[in-house]
Amino acid sequence: MGQWTLKFDDEFHTLTLSKDGSFTAYSKEYEEHYHSTKDGALKESLKKHVIPAFKLLEKEEINILDICYGLGFNTLATVLYYRKNRPETKLNIYSPELDVRLIRSLEYFSYPQEFTLFKDIIATLSQEGMYEDKQLRIELFLGDAREYIVRFKDKFDIVYQDAFSPSTNPILWTKEYFRDIANAMKKEGILTTYSIAFKTRMALYENGFNIYLNTGEGYRDATIASQTQLLNVASVDMQHKISCNPHMLSLRDKNIS
Repeated sequence: MGQWTLKFDDEFHTLTLSKDGSFTAYSKEYEEHYHSTKDGALKESLKKHVIPAFKLLEKEEINILDICYGLGFNTLATVLYYRKNRPETKLNIYSPELDVRLIRSLEYFSYPQEFTLFKDIIATLSQEGMYEDKQLRIELFLGDAREYIVRFKDKFDIVYQDAFSPSTNPILWTKEYFRDIANAMKKEGILTTYSIAFKTRMALYENGFNIYLNTGEGYRDATIASQTQLLNVASVDMQHKISCNPHMLSLRDKNIS
């Protein structure tokens, strides 16, 4: 793996090598890694977000909401995968990120060798928060994701739900949050997330999403959701799970202090 970094580790983050050889980082504020160190940072982005969405959606132009930008792996892995497999597709990627200091530091992060071609994109995003060329537009919103998503209606073909976990960042996993996500998505849109927690799936289900299992070799199970029925994907029987957990509720805004 190539190392471009001058410095990244500081009082807020620690660089961490993950299982697939790519680096992630540990957030001292949230006390969590940005990626599964067991699955690997690059593998997690590809297997839990990019590839399943790519397989289920084929369009000439795709609008993607990447919650949250973090180290940028989901966005960069998307560009990598589409340029290799469907280079004619135009990508518009929108991504909120609360940590402005993190964005400014990403020029110095130790990205995998696969992202070497994107050094100019990473530098431009770090400095200006926006990048655009003929086939690609990336727009970062430096602020609150909840504030950002309500600006959109029927906009997104794909949503990467990749915030810090419900236990540390519950405000981005509530029933009300996923209501706003549902409104921001096209009905045939695809949502991907690493979370398989019942409360997460319940919050999606309560907002009209069908729930599917993303499973495969070499990575832990994840979730796919859509407001339309998907074919050739393993469906999760939410009615059965609810009957087995009748007192379990989704996260709600009012219960978060």
